[in-house]
Amino acid sequence: MGKAALKHTNLIGTLESAKQEIPNGKTLVIIPTYNESENINTVIDVVMGLSIEDLDILVVDDNSPDGTGETVKKIAVKNNHLKLIQREGKLGLGTAYVRGFQYAIEHKYDYIMEMDADLSHDPTMIPFFLKAMHDADLVIGSRYMGGEVANVVNWPLRRLVLSKGASIYTRMVTGLPVYDTTAGFKCFRRKVLEAINLDDIHSGGYSFQIEVNFKVWRKGFRIKEIPIVFVDRTVGKSKMSRRIIWEAILMVWRLRLKQLFGKL
Repeated sequence: MGKAALKHTNLIGTLESAKQEIPNGKTLVIIPTYNESENINTVIDVVMGLSIEDLDILVVDDNSPDGTGETVKKIAVKNNHLKLIQREGKLGLGTAYVRGFQYAIEHKYDYIMEMDADLSHDPTMIPFFLKAMHDADLVIGSRYMGGEVANVVNWPLRRLVLSKGASIYTRMVTGLPVYDTTAGFKCFRRKVLEAINLDDIHSGGYSFQIEVNFKVWRKGFRIKEIPIVFVDRTVGKSKMSRRIIWEAILMVWRLRLKQLFGKL
């Protein structure tokens, strides 16, 4: 069992009991990649090792120079539960997820998950997300549940303040009732993604998560947060940049203005 599952046993039960309470249906775990050759084998092994019935992985690779896509392709030859979409260049996190969402809708998956490839998201938490779908339409893995101390490991203080501050800022401006608005470990029902105009989503990074959460909330779907432990990557390079930060700041006000003028 991973660190997150161990830490939150008293809050959300054990891994084995969660697996027994997974709802019926097909699940797709979408993992966007760019230069993740050092992590992708481990992520795939752990997810597949959970032995969850009717679960597939879709890797959306942005033509990684380090050969991530080729690594996945070789594994997929021997495992028909692993799917790969290779794009022609570095097109960004948001569009990678949108492409994955479209694939999930086309292939009639019931539950669609977002998960990072760098092991910052503990794959053994997947059964807890699926268990929580019994009474939710979107489940968010939250680092900041209520007034609790952030469940983040190995982040510098500046990054932690930036992340938690972004969530507070988003809630204040938009009213979105989510503690961790920029979280990237999530699970959707297919009907949620079908209800959102995916072609109208053009943001990436932090702003993508904020925009999608906001649109789900405005559509009246049930949103639930469960606690996770987020562990910063130990190998590979972070994709965070100033552009991503400013995009998120501006996105919050765009959403608020659209809300005020009835454009959502």
